[in-house]
Amino acid sequence: MKDKWAWQSEKLQRWTQLVRWGHWGTPVLLMPTAGGDAEECERMRMTDALRPLIDAGRIKVYSFDSVAGRAWMTREGDPMHRAWLQNQFHQYVRHEVVPAIRRDCHDQPLGILVAGASIGAYNACAIVCRFPDTFTSAICMSGTYDLEPWLDGQFSLDFYYSSPLHFVPQLPEDEHLALLRRRFILMATGEGRWENPEQSWRMAHVLGSRGIPNRVDLWGVAYEHDWPTWHQMLPHYLDQLAESARIL
Repeated sequence: MKDKWAWQSEKLQRWTQLVRWGHWGTPVLLMPTAGGDAEECERMRMTDALRPLIDAGRIKVYSFDSVAGRAWMTREGDPMHRAWLQNQFHQYVRHEVVPAIRRDCHDQPLGILVAGASIGAYNACAIVCRFPDTFTSAICMSGTYDLEPWLDGQFSLDFYYSSPLHFVPQLPEDEHLALLRRRFILMATGEGRWENPEQSWRMAHVLGSRGIPNRVDLWGVAYEHDWPTWHQMLPHYLDQLAESARIL
């Protein structure tokens, strides 16, 4: 069962699309990689890897266009523009994508689990840290968590607010942080070609220093920074976390 929606995004100031696979279960928002669109996960056979969980009604998978990721990859505008778009992308997820998912789930009070690979892992981690009122867990695979080298030295508040490596250490002791301490961020990474486990350990240290539950799983040198690795990781973790992630 597959459905599509498209609209002119107020936050992103362009047309975007949202696609859903499945009919029931925990809503899983799958962040695309940098160059991906809403149907990347289907073309790259991730939905095939998740088919047993989808067909069993344990999860519904949603995905959308990688607007900010494409901007970083193609160097759209200057770094200040790309940082603005990254911040707006997160606002778009919270204030446009989440309401669409809620409507599709008939406004059931379900928590949303978010997952992603590479820059999608960065976005998954950031979304939970920014909006723990909505997202319960993140499955971050082969993550790239430090985007500062892409700024060409042009640091901005938009970048700060969208980068968990930067804003999490400064979170005040308030209700937001208290709620975030009830969430869980899993960082899985291979140790083969193109992988950089140090990024996951760095992110874990920042989260742990603020008491935010997290874990780093190393999958070994046989696992590279590529879709075959993520095909094995994501079903494995969703099988463990899908039910618990439904509770806000």
